[in-house]
Amino acid sequence: MWRRVTSLSPVMSTSKPTSLDQAASGFKIWRSSFSTETPTLVKDGTTSFKERNPFITFVLGGPGSGKGTQCQKIVETFGFKHLSAGELLRREIESNSEHWSQMLNTIKEGRIVPSEVTVRLIQQEMESSDSNKFLIDGFPRTEENRIAFEQLIGLEPNVVLFFDCPEEEMVKRVLNRNQGRVDDNIDTVKKRLKVFEILNLPVIDYYSKRGKLCKINAVGTEDEIFEKVRPIFSACAGK
Repeated sequence: MWRRVTSLSPVMSTSKPTSLDQAASGFKIWRSSFSTETPTLVKDGTTSFKERNPFITFVLGGPGSGKGTQCQKIVETFGFKHLSAGELLRREIESNSEHWSQMLNTIKEGRIVPSEVTVRLIQQEMESSDSNKFLIDGFPRTEENRIAFEQLIGLEPNVVLFFDCPEEEMVKRVLNRNQGRVDDNIDTVKKRLKVFEILNLPVIDYYSKRGKLCKINAVGTEDEIFEKVRPIFSACAGK
């Protein structure tokens, strides 16, 4: 029932930028607040998160591809819990401002924060939720993200949505949405698109080969695009 990617653009490089190592050094205080072991109990103390057999969907696409809008429609129609990796990070910055200046600079520059930081935030949200169906928006952005998720949480996604959108359309959408975000400016958008092209396509290729990828043509109105998404979740509605 899955639609699959048949071809992908060549990837320039899959090595981690040196800037990521530099950024990682600024998160030692935050990281130390987490255990290195994955928690196994949920709120009632009797059932592990893994044993709940959650239905997990990764939602991928460049900035401005419409991921967030379509996630809202999926939530309204199919009752999923929406987790945005970017919003979780921004929320942490706002709640811990004195310790998060380096993370703020990382996001402003279009760079990626250490995988463990993002995975732990996602893990906390899933384990504390009453829902068993999750949309994880904007994650994984790199192969390192993907591997960290599988190792720390011990699960793979059931479905991976990829919103495929032309670069010029994504730039136009981001600059027009005017949400007051620190990373919504022309220079940062171009940096984010370059990072996406280099680092995210190997993730897309990986899930395509595993038969989990559904490629969505993200050009059109919000409703037109959702009609391409709807059959995927209609087929999964009983899970």
